[in-house]
Amino acid sequence: MFFNFPSVVMRYFGITTLLWVLPVSAKTMDVIYNDVLSHPSPYIPAQCYTKPEVSENHTVNPCYACHTMSKRPNMLNDIDVQLNYVFPTSVLKNPWKNLFKDRSKLIADISDEQILTYVRQDNYFDEQGNIRLKKRLKDDIRYFDANNNNSWDGYVPDSYFNFDNQGFDRTPNGDYTGWRSYAYYPLPGSFMPTNGSTDDVSIRLAPAFQQNEQGQFDLSIYKINMAIVEAMIMEQDVAIDPIDENILGVDLDKNGVLGTAKQVKYDWAPLEKRFMSYVGKAKVEQQHGNVHMAAKLFPEGTEFLHSVRYLDIDNNGQVKMAPRMKELRYAKKHSWMTYYQWEVIVNAEIKERHDFPDRTKTVLGNAEEGVNVAQGWNYQGFIEDYQGELRPQTYEEQITCTGCHGGTGVMIDSNISFYRKLPHSSFQRGWYHWQQKPMQGVPEPKRESDGEYEYSYYLKHNPTGDEFRANDEVKAKFFNENGQPREEMFNKLHQDIAVLMLPTKQRALDLNKVYKTIVEEQSFKLGKAPLLSPADQVVFKEVTLNQETGIKEPLSAF
Repeated sequence: MFFNFPSVVMRYFGITTLLWVLPVSAKTMDVIYNDVLSHPSPYIPAQCYTKPEVSENHTVNPCYACHTMSKRPNMLNDIDVQLNYVFPTSVLKNPWKNLFKDRSKLIADISDEQILTYVRQDNYFDEQGNIRLKKRLKDDIRYFDANNNNSWDGYVPDSYFNFDNQGFDRTPNGDYTGWRSYAYYPLPGSFMPTNGSTDDVSIRLAPAFQQNEQGQFDLSIYKINMAIVEAMIMEQDVAIDPIDENILGVDLDKNGVLGTAKQVKYDWAPLEKRFMSYVGKAKVEQQHGNVHMAAKLFPEGTEFLHSVRYLDIDNNGQVKMAPRMKELRYAKKHSWMTYYQWEVIVNAEIKERHDFPDRTKTVLGNAEEGVNVAQGWNYQGFIEDYQGELRPQTYEEQITCTGCHGGTGVMIDSNISFYRKLPHSSFQRGWYHWQQKPMQGVPEPKRESDGEYEYSYYLKHNPTGDEFRANDEVKAKFFNENGQPREEMFNKLHQDIAVLMLPTKQRALDLNKVYKTIVEEQSFKLGKAPLLSPADQVVFKEVTLNQETGIKEPLSAF
């Protein structure tokens, strides 16, 4: 159920495929770094082959969490693909073979103690606190050098995951890296820890947003620009520490005078001649037309860093974030797209789907420099090799990023998590890492459209809490044997999302074990979902052209 961004859109923005081949290293367990795909649709997620029909009279709907009526300027509005499998003919057969593999014997050979020892090993830092992957990209460049210039031209990891009481990352000597971590409500479905992984996200704005008008780093300037970006994405006022607007030359609170501001007032209506401004060097760059501003769009140069991790267990038997990373994902906005250009992308998609329904997506990129989406973003990732060390993802492995970030209705400027950032009434105004404060105690958010509790609404339409209908633990926790809601559990969820988010200790251990077997196989191109049993009964191995999903009434995510 994926809304396929076509090759015509890619050609419109001058995107072509890069051909290259790298030597094979034993360290990467015969991972071949080239642009050859094992199947034509790595951008269509495995979740999109799920069977929403539980029985003749019962249908669930996990699809709406991604495919929905969009918010401007994302004109995708792909709510229609909740109703049909909109796939090209060449990808009607499900390529995600790992969904159907029985791993029970494999995980039986891994003890609880072994898997806990493994997930508690830090594969990002070495014993001296240095970033291991940074060193590997230099020492092993001969294996990853796509353009044969003896240099790594992609993102070099530079976060120390050492966040202060305002969420800012600091180097061992106390300097700012520019990264700022934020807590957010996990998107319903696979990204809830109960389905296999914990994760975190940090944002970093371009250097001009971190500097005063003289080009010097200024933390107060950076914080205000962060608040302005947050106001533009959320389209709402954002509280800030009191600041003298006379120093900035910007009326942040929009009260008509330069005084002491305690908030960034959202007041953006260009057609009504109401504008907003960044501060510091970014204000100067904005005046010169080098950086831009618009509602629901991040400025040029914005970066995101996303680590996906195993599940660990604390001394009280509670699930928490593990030190070991499964993946490290990176994104950077390299180009500004106007609202008109966003509309052109969608119009080209509509035409492509009509004129060439069997054409699959072509994606620019390679393992070294990542892959691009038409909306102006570059995505890159690192993943475990068979020994558990992080390595660059292959071209094919990185294309999976474009499935969610390049073609779903729920995305806000190709991003999903920032719009879900916790509000300013939260701990540290929502600017913190889960290791600073765990998820316990975070109240359940409500939907914008109808005021219903968001996760409760999701469970109402998808009782297992995952796209593969594989999480029987969640279903048993929130529904009785007759399928009726357990009101006491939903009441607890309203007060604490951890009631849903965190699995039991044994489920966490088993999910870790399943994923570890995929790592040992290096079979990521066949799927990464850690299912405890084969999905033969709940996922299609093949669908027919425009087959109906069984869902009759599409739902909205917002």
